[in-house]
Amino acid sequence: MRFYSTNNPQVTVSAEQALFNSMPADRGLYMPTPLPVLGRAFFDGIAGESLADIGFTLSKALFGDEISKADLEELTHKAFPFETPVVDLEPGKVSVLELFHGPSLAFKDVGARYMAALMSYYSDRNEQEVNILVATSGDTGGAVAMGFHNVPGVRVSILYPSGRVSDLQEKQLTTLGGNIQAFEVDGSFDDCQAIVKQAFVDAELNASLSLSSANSINIFRLIPQGFYYVSAYGQVRKANKPIVFSTPSGNFGNLSAGAMVQQMGLPVAHFVAATNLNDIVPTYLKTGAYSPKPSVATLSNAMDVGNPSNFPRLAHLYGDNYDRFVDNVSGFFYDDAETQAGMKRIDDLYGYVACPHTAIGIMGLEAYLDESKKDVYGIALATAHPAKFKPLVEEVLGKSVEVPNRLAILADRPKQSIRIPAEYDAFKESLLQTY
Repeated sequence: MRFYSTNNPQVTVSAEQALFNSMPADRGLYMPTPLPVLGRAFFDGIAGESLADIGFTLSKALFGDEISKADLEELTHKAFPFETPVVDLEPGKVSVLELFHGPSLAFKDVGARYMAALMSYYSDRNEQEVNILVATSGDTGGAVAMGFHNVPGVRVSILYPSGRVSDLQEKQLTTLGGNIQAFEVDGSFDDCQAIVKQAFVDAELNASLSLSSANSINIFRLIPQGFYYVSAYGQVRKANKPIVFSTPSGNFGNLSAGAMVQQMGLPVAHFVAATNLNDIVPTYLKTGAYSPKPSVATLSNAMDVGNPSNFPRLAHLYGDNYDRFVDNVSGFFYDDAETQAGMKRIDDLYGYVACPHTAIGIMGLEAYLDESKKDVYGIALATAHPAKFKPLVEEVLGKSVEVPNRLAILADRPKQSIRIPAEYDAFKESLLQTY
């Protein structure tokens, strides 16, 4: 398999180049070519397997002979020692796909752990250290930090917006040490993301360090996220109803992953893009006008993105055709008051404790069901464990939330981060001083 830039489909690179270089020099986004069209029968044949086995089979289809079957099998089973269960709220109609059973309690464990295993494989083969740069609005950083911690041949630098992540999210970013370095940026997630993007096109910096990204701009963060859409399909297909996925969305990598496996043949009837007040894509879906704007801080901080990096990739998957996009995706957004009311109502109605992001996904699904009147099996992606937002969830619901031990042990560890202004030169200077 080769990979081309969305800005220049004529030039392709290898899987290894796309993995480590992350972003093409023309600032496009890598896409696989050819994207294999596997068909429904293929997915029916694997959808009932474990997440690791689904990942292995799809990886074989993508990599071909690039990586041996034995190495791919070891890689995927090392990455996914957990499952992603579908839990019914209203049987046959409203359910959640729980993606928080990995070590950092967030969906981004799936992409981060797969990338870590893949990068370790290539780094060991090439005897070369790689330096990961990643911007986070919340969960990405924790998943990357835990997924890459002490991985041989990999160093990680995480940029996060000061005061805009939860306490436990910050602990995940800043307490591991070792090969993980956190940069606390006096600015927004968009500022962090802009710094990372500038670093990748800085010729001087790239001459000094072998840079790569673990953000969703990296195609190998997206590819494994498609695996759990397949797993979800396998868990509900016996209902014999069209399937609609509602995806809480910020940078739109998660929804792009779903669209990618849909294009490969997974029978998905529709997607719902559910966001907070950063409503760029829902507005585009209603008006046809794509207008990025500065991000707004909300309770669902992992979705506080004003210029979604993966929007060009998602649009590209639908042929850069507005009508096709709207046929496949609907959008809904909610403010903080609506989010808190939704969390309370979901607990009262379904007896389900949802983090603010998951609540927005469920609300988006319910809104689509009410609007469309279609008889479908709706699956909202539960993207993070509610304990990651313990103070908020407890305040809204009026009851305690148990913190899983793998998160609780971080609470008393000392924070270690480098505070920098939201300026590229300040980051570059600080980064080079850490080496």
